[in-house]
Amino acid sequence: MKIAVIDSGVAIPHPHIGVIAGGVSIDDDGESDDFRDLLGHGTAVMAAIMEKAPGADYFAVRVFSTSLRTRIGQLLRGLDWALDHQADLINLSLGTQNPEHGESFAPLIERALRSKTLIISPAAALPGTLDGVIAVDVDPDCPRDEYRVVHFNQRREFRASPYARPIPGVPLERNLNGISFAVANMTGIIAEFGIGLTRSKP
Repeated sequence: MKIAVIDSGVAIPHPHIGVIAGGVSIDDDGESDDFRDLLGHGTAVMAAIMEKAPGADYFAVRVFSTSLRTRIGQLLRGLDWALDHQADLINLSLGTQNPEHGESFAPLIERALRSKTLIISPAAALPGTLDGVIAVDVDPDCPRDEYRVVHFNQRREFRASPYARPIPGVPLERNLNGISFAVANMTGIIAEFGIGLTRSKP
C-alpha cells in the first residue's frame, strides 16, 4: 500500500518515523526532493498513520514550508503528484474554506475515484465537503484505533480521535491534537483494515 501525506514534509531520522519511500517539495519555484519538515506538523501526522500501518510505503508531499499556509495551486499540484505516483491513500490533514476552489478539486477527485485512490480530508473544508472524499471530523471520546460513522446532511462522515501519537510522560491533552490528527488516525485505520468502511469497529 502506498500512502501519500500532503503536509509539511517529514523529519528523518525520527523515533516515530520509519522508512520513507520518497517524496517531493512543491513551492512557487517548482519541485525539489528536499521534503524535510521544518514545522513538525507533517512528521506528527505521518507518525500517527505509520503507528497503525508500519508496513506501507510512505511518500511525503511538502506543500507547507515555513508556516501552515500554502497556495491552492501548490495543494492541487501535491494531489496531482500523489496520483501520478499511484498512491492508494492520500492523507490531506488540511483544506480550504473558499468555495471558489471546489471546481479546482473536482477533476482530481474524479481521477482519484477512477484509480480507486482514497482522499481523506477534514469534513468541514474543501475537498472534504465534496462527494468522493472520505470526510472526517473529531470525536474526543473515540479511541485512537477506532472510528465512528455518522450521517450528516444526507452524507456519510467519519469521526476519529483528535490526538496525535502519544509521547511518554506527556498527558494526552498536552500533546498535539486537532482535526489534523483525526484525519491521520482515520487514514491509519483505513490502511490497517483496508477498505472496510461499511461499519464502525465494535
